[in-house]
Amino acid sequence: MDNATRLAAPLNVGGVEIRNRVFLAPMSGITDEPFRQRAHAHGAGLVVSEMVASGELAKGRAGFDLRIRHSGLPVHMVQLAGREATHMAEGARIAAGEGADIIDINMGCPAKKVTGGYAGSALMLDLDHALSLIEAVVSAVKVPVTVKMRLGWDEAALNAPILARRAEQAGVKMVTVHGRTRCQFYQGKADWRAIARVKEAVSIPVVANGDVCSPAEAAAILDQSGADAVMVGRAHYGAPWIAGGIVAAEAGQTAADVPQTPAALADYIVGHYEDMLTLYGVESGLRQARKHLGWYLDRHAVGVADDHRKAILTTFDPARVVALLRNVLSRDPHPLDLRSAA
Repeated sequence: MDNATRLAAPLNVGGVEIRNRVFLAPMSGITDEPFRQRAHAHGAGLVVSEMVASGELAKGRAGFDLRIRHSGLPVHMVQLAGREATHMAEGARIAAGEGADIIDINMGCPAKKVTGGYAGSALMLDLDHALSLIEAVVSAVKVPVTVKMRLGWDEAALNAPILARRAEQAGVKMVTVHGRTRCQFYQGKADWRAIARVKEAVSIPVVANGDVCSPAEAAAILDQSGADAVMVGRAHYGAPWIAGGIVAAEAGQTAADVPQTPAALADYIVGHYEDMLTLYGVESGLRQARKHLGWYLDRHAVGVADDHRKAILTTFDPARVVALLRNVLSRDPHPLDLRSAA
């Protein structure tokens, strides 16, 4: 099967059909509703919510309902993190009650604030405890449950194949593997070949993740890992169309609805900005949007004057932000960076 056929083929995850095999990774503080909607519109096969702390969700902490809110997409996938089985089970029930079609368990986040609470990739240090969380979530909901993990905690404990096999036995329907250990964080190059050992250990779909930015890299990670699908994360900074572009490129096309001119790009970014203000409210939305605006400027407005950049990222007046964005982008002489989507 050639790359175009592989990537464009649907994938069944516990009875839920995913339209193609290039996914948007869950990224904390990034893959919120406006971002997921854009990635899906551009052709990503599956989009995943940002990581949701199960304990905070179970306790009803304000704002966490926004992270699990159904965005109207065909498949709604929510990722949960935590270390308490009761909280994970209750968080899963709440997410399913809000329309989640798939629940993903985070066992891969390397951030110290997560692993310091013995969640995320720290769970790979205690597989018995990790399995207790998986079993609690699988028992709590009727929708498919999946797990995202790393290769292991460090090079001395590359236990992803063992965790994946035990997760499958507990009822998990898909696993995603980032080709690094927790101790690597995002340093060095992801080991795509190591993911193959996970694929050999299970019969459920395996998704390969780590350092995929282009169609060539998507093809390479699938070839080296033998995985069934690919997940793309940080390459989306400032370009929500990357996953869709990878699928389209293998068919000689471009991602759907990608802005092709500076004016269209300005409209696109302003639309994203305004959607975030609507979702979070102006005060919080201003803060939440700044990282996205910074990535858009880094990627598409190379050489923008420092004072203009600073003004866009620090002003508290949304109308001025919009005016500055349009001004900067309308006179940007650089072509749009679509190299990963063509």
